[in-house]
Amino acid sequence: MPKSNPPSDGLPRDGKKPTLKTIAKASGMAVPTVSRALSDAPDISEATKKKVREIADALGYVPNRAGVRLRTGRTNVISLVMSAEREMMTQTARLLTSLGLALRETHYHLNVSPVFPDDDPLRAVRYIVENQTADCVIFNQVEPEDKRAEYLIERNFPFATHGRTKWADQHPYYDFDNFAFSELSLAELAARGRKNIVLLAPPLAQNYANDMVNGARHAAKALGIQLHVARQVQSNGLYKDLRNWAAEKHREDPTIDGFLCASTNATMSVVAGKESCGCTVGQEFDVVAKEGLHMLKFVRPEIIVVQEDIEATGVFLAKAALQAIKSPDLPPQQFLEVPTEFVTWE
Repeated sequence: MPKSNPPSDGLPRDGKKPTLKTIAKASGMAVPTVSRALSDAPDISEATKKKVREIADALGYVPNRAGVRLRTGRTNVISLVMSAEREMMTQTARLLTSLGLALRETHYHLNVSPVFPDDDPLRAVRYIVENQTADCVIFNQVEPEDKRAEYLIERNFPFATHGRTKWADQHPYYDFDNFAFSELSLAELAARGRKNIVLLAPPLAQNYANDMVNGARHAAKALGIQLHVARQVQSNGLYKDLRNWAAEKHREDPTIDGFLCASTNATMSVVAGKESCGCTVGQEFDVVAKEGLHMLKFVRPEIIVVQEDIEATGVFLAKAALQAIKSPDLPPQQFLEVPTEFVTWE
């Protein structure tokens, strides 16, 4: 029988599951050094960690999670608890991608726990903590007195949020300044001569919705223009419902000449509904939209867009989560993204 060729990378292969000893033999390092390098120990150089990870990957090494947990008390897992509402899935997918990329060069894995509209948001978080399935939790759709944050703070369990709670000084977060977004947007609408504006906000129980509404009201008063906050619908509603609402709103008050929308789907729905009544965006009315995608300007250049950097959000939250796990005594990493300009069409 002909002999098989040796692996092209020169690493040993014997058909057995690779272990720390296998990596140590291939790298010429001691087993404790390999173990600490894979555990991202601070006393191991980055060059050594990189070399060990490359050898481990080439050998197909998969750590024994149960063993890691017994030795270190950690799972090497970060859990992303995110909304599974259909109208938010595209943005959630982008956040998931950026988090995954940020964690790719670490020994941490990312798990996703979906929360459906009829679920208790606290249930998923409680399950993770009580069953010790992750070392840190990341979640969004934050409320001012968020029960998830309160629960995690009480149990001293690491977490990071996309948004701020009333206890924001105590935990890591990445947030978008929605107060500033509203002020910037209304100033632009007023500069274009719009005087009767409707704000289509997220659910008002969430903190960023309150910031958006307060910023819009503050700006409308300062600019001397009329502002209405939609009550029958929310920015994460279904396309068809929002389109019908926008058309009905036009029939009730044809003088509405501006919209401020908190999401991509809300923006497209408003434009479709308003244009079904014979109006044209950029002519009879204007829309300012906040989006984490890069789509609206390609579809309709007339829409005024403020970009939220979802990629940066994921990268920051990943780093903040890792620090919360490894160095809980350090001040939590926090960042507020402040919008200052609109997306230009090229």
